[in-house]
Amino acid sequence: MLTLLTNDDGIYAPGLAAMERGLQRMSTVSVVAPATEQSGVGHAITFLTPLTAKEIFEGDRRRGWAVDGSPADAVKLGIAQFCPQRPDLVVSGINGGLNAGINVLYSGTVAAAIEGAFFGITSIAVSLEYDEHADFDRAASIAVDVITEILSRNPPAGSLYNINIPTRAIHGQPELRVVQMSTARYGEAFEQRVDPRGRTYYWATNEPPPPPSPYDSDVTALAAGNVTLTQLDYDLTHRGTLHALAEGPWKMSPRLRIQGE
Repeated sequence: MLTLLTNDDGIYAPGLAAMERGLQRMSTVSVVAPATEQSGVGHAITFLTPLTAKEIFEGDRRRGWAVDGSPADAVKLGIAQFCPQRPDLVVSGINGGLNAGINVLYSGTVAAAIEGAFFGITSIAVSLEYDEHADFDRAASIAVDVITEILSRNPPAGSLYNINIPTRAIHGQPELRVVQMSTARYGEAFEQRVDPRGRTYYWATNEPPPPPSPYDSDVTALAAGNVTLTQLDYDLTHRGTLHALAEGPWKMSPRLRIQGE
């Protein structure tokens, strides 16, 4: 089995190295990752300028490819150019910081996994709660156990998953919770400051997630110290109202008709 491993923290990130070591227990690993940190870039891709890439070595050991672009770029280029064959699995991480709740929509880590799912490849994002002295190897061991279980269930091609590991789960016997993504809104506050030249600027406060939701979600489960697994879908269609939206009559210009009218 071949796994394409990427991240959004850059090819030199310790979480990427730990995830590579962990995945080598179960798979051949090809590393293709951004050359520099790309946190919070979402699903940005490069198409107005060329992409450059450099092969990286640690001593005599080939480390992988560093792509001067986004996490999604790294996945696209990895599959198209650098993997010796089409990968069976795409793993993105380990990210230094959780990617739960609506942060999923901003996350370069999750976007890289989504890009792999676009190709019809089972893809998994892995994130660890931020800690200056994070035990990425222990987190990688936990993640590999979860990934192995996911694969044992023979998921359909293009299945997409998000794993989050809180710091509390690194010690003892963590519990895995399969939960939905929280959609509670947070992270709205900014501090207004003045720079040395008298110009006003604004700095996002990165306020913590909201209090636990009344329903079982990734944010709630993580706050309780559980590892979380959420199956995601990049199809944003709101099917519950699609039929009602299409129902007529629509008062449109004579030049435009609604199909079926």
